[in-house]
Amino acid sequence: MLASVQARTMKTLKWVGASVGLLALAGAIVAGGYAFLVLPKVDGSLQVTSLHDVVRIERDVHGIPTIRANSSEDAVFGLGFAHAQDRLWQLETHRRIGSGRLAEAFGAPALESDKFLRALGVKRAALAQWERASPQLRATMNAYAAGINAFATQAMQARPPEFLLLGLQFEPWTPQDSFAWAIMMAWDLGGNWRTEMLRMRLALKMPVERINELIPPYPGEKPLPTADYAALFRGLRLDGKLGEQAWLHAPPSGVEGVGSNNWVVSGSNTESGKPLLANDPHLKLSAPALWYFARLQAPGLHVAGATMPGLPNIVLGQNESLAWGFTNTGPDVQDLYIERIKPDDPTLYQTPQGWSRFETFTEILKVKGQPDLALTVRATRHGPVISDAGIAQGLTGPKERPGYALALRWTALDADPGTLEASIELNGAKTVTQFVQALARYVAPMQNMVVADRDGHIGMVSAGRVPLRKPGNDLKGQVPAPGWDARYDWDGFLDPALTPREVDPPRGWIATANQRIHAPEYPHYITNEWAAPYRQQRIEQLLAAKPRHSLDSLREMQADVVSLATQRLLPTIRRARSDHVLAVAAQQQLAGFDGTMRADAAAPLIFWAWARQLTIALFGDDVGPAMFERTLENRSFRDALEGVLERGDERWCDRQDTPEIETCAQQVDAAFTRALDELAAQHGTDIGKWKWGAAHLARSEHRPLSSVALLAPWFELRTPVGGDTFTVNVSRVSLRPLARTGELYLDEHGPSLRALYDLGDPSKSRVMHSSGQSGIAFSPLYRSFVAAWERVDYVPLWSQTPHHSLTLAPRQ
Repeated sequence: MLASVQARTMKTLKWVGASVGLLALAGAIVAGGYAFLVLPKVDGSLQVTSLHDVVRIERDVHGIPTIRANSSEDAVFGLGFAHAQDRLWQLETHRRIGSGRLAEAFGAPALESDKFLRALGVKRAALAQWERASPQLRATMNAYAAGINAFATQAMQARPPEFLLLGLQFEPWTPQDSFAWAIMMAWDLGGNWRTEMLRMRLALKMPVERINELIPPYPGEKPLPTADYAALFRGLRLDGKLGEQAWLHAPPSGVEGVGSNNWVVSGSNTESGKPLLANDPHLKLSAPALWYFARLQAPGLHVAGATMPGLPNIVLGQNESLAWGFTNTGPDVQDLYIERIKPDDPTLYQTPQGWSRFETFTEILKVKGQPDLALTVRATRHGPVISDAGIAQGLTGPKERPGYALALRWTALDADPGTLEASIELNGAKTVTQFVQALARYVAPMQNMVVADRDGHIGMVSAGRVPLRKPGNDLKGQVPAPGWDARYDWDGFLDPALTPREVDPPRGWIATANQRIHAPEYPHYITNEWAAPYRQQRIEQLLAAKPRHSLDSLREMQADVVSLATQRLLPTIRRARSDHVLAVAAQQQLAGFDGTMRADAAAPLIFWAWARQLTIALFGDDVGPAMFERTLENRSFRDALEGVLERGDERWCDRQDTPEIETCAQQVDAAFTRALDELAAQHGTDIGKWKWGAAHLARSEHRPLSSVALLAPWFELRTPVGGDTFTVNVSRVSLRPLARTGELYLDEHGPSLRALYDLGDPSKSRVMHSSGQSGIAFSPLYRSFVAAWERVDYVPLWSQTPHHSLTLAPRQ
């Protein structure tokens, strides 16, 4: 009997096993079929509407398309088609961010972000810019949108996996979606409003003098003289929660390390006798990358470089006559205003001329799995009321009768399409002079643009609209200002011809790395929040190290991981004393360390763990743990840390939450011990096996699947890297743990793109970005650039032998 049961059991198990095997095989066949269908057609021919003439999309082995057309409009159509083929989901996320429609796809967790984006009014601003666009710009934007939609409606065989997983369909792309994405890129590269908010919230805890030590001015300069805004805010009886929802849920902006390097070397300083230009923009790393390489060829248009899905032009690149590259200027083009609400009529706010009515908009937010939500948002004469992002539309007084609201004035929200008009015109510029002239209409984000032409000229212009503040403005744009006081209103804009610029300097090179880009005697205010000058100083060292440069020496510069900021604090950490069992071995590692942040070394890991522990100990108690932890997402407070240690400032070193009086030396030692405890727990007790790159991973986040533990390994891209926030080969060190995993020291902002341009022989120009050309995870081109990017290697910019060729023809 038992044998019979066992036999039947074995037979049943075999049947179940065979069935599971058949199901798995069937699943594999279905998955394989889907993977085949979801990859775009890159050979043969297709007939599509909205096209005037034949367009060829020839892809090289790296997936970089050369788009050949008989008109510039058809070339832009082809670019839109290629963007949709390879990056449809990225286009969808860009559209949803600009429109504040994330919760519709991702559910309630994205609702607060949507509220902020609706309050900010990006889509309303995009529509206003579209309405003022020239006929030529409208034709370009329409052609680009038509290319995207032609693929989505006429050539797509299967939706990318993100659409299937979330149950979404692709809606037709509109020109307004492109304008909105351009505004969001300006948002990403701005962020002065966050610093204003931080100063306001700190002013409720400490005097202005100490705030200026925590957020110090550029090295060698004094803080801007301002009124005592701490007293001002106390007098207004502000609540520290004013604008808190905006602070917590706004998309990232003003992140330290989001910047860039660029430099251009004239022929007098190169081996070839012709200019060379290098550029590496430092942006949020994403999967796929923000950038997509393409080449556009049409009558009067011969240009190649980095495009951004959602925009219809080469953003950074080279044409037949010149090459160009950007870094972020970081100007102060955002001001917050405290708007006083009329106590007996909340529809009114105070102005210099009396009470005025809020402009109101009703926004309908769709939330996946929940009923629609109606949100009323407002605007004042200054701009959108960003405090409307929260349920409580302003605080100070009863929740149902708030006393104040917080409004934002920002150049990028102006109804002026000049940014896209100028950006498209750059693609056809022939000389440095033409390039600079085209930028007179450019609005935001303000960028330091270096350029070189084939005639041998080099130049730099800081392009963008700069607000003028009145002489009587005693807050200088540093904190939210009373909106009812006319002295804080902007007084027009700086003449575009007066922004910082330089052409053919005698030294033979120009470089920018987000440092102060004008002399101290420059008469106009741009900002006082320049990036620390460490990268710029290192670039200048390397430029001076050779009498003649080549593309290879420029490549060595882009790969450089010497941290001058680390060198500055090495004497301090070497003096640290601890009875920790690993202290002697750790100090041995530091003894031979020169600040070269190699991925395979232990010393950089020890240094950053110590710096993090010391930063938290010195500043966390004064700022308040919750606000300080949140602020670490954007700041490292390295400049403040350097100042405290160099001054021996015991006020900061003594913790407010202990009865003892701690000295700076004690804090240095204690931070060293805590760092060793942390690293031993994470990496073991054999310091010889510690590696900076084991913790400092470049993480390219996928939206939204990086947040799903089971799917993250398939969609997220990671690789060990060296460098740090202050190296030329930048890799921002995050001091705030990653929310999902608790990981520390990840690099989530870095060289999203690297480019080297040769004006003498363009065939030698080379580029690289941080993921791969495809945005479809099943494609071998999804992650094909990662290893080369980590090695600081490149692919050719200009045409290679086509591996695939697709012809698009007008549908009759």
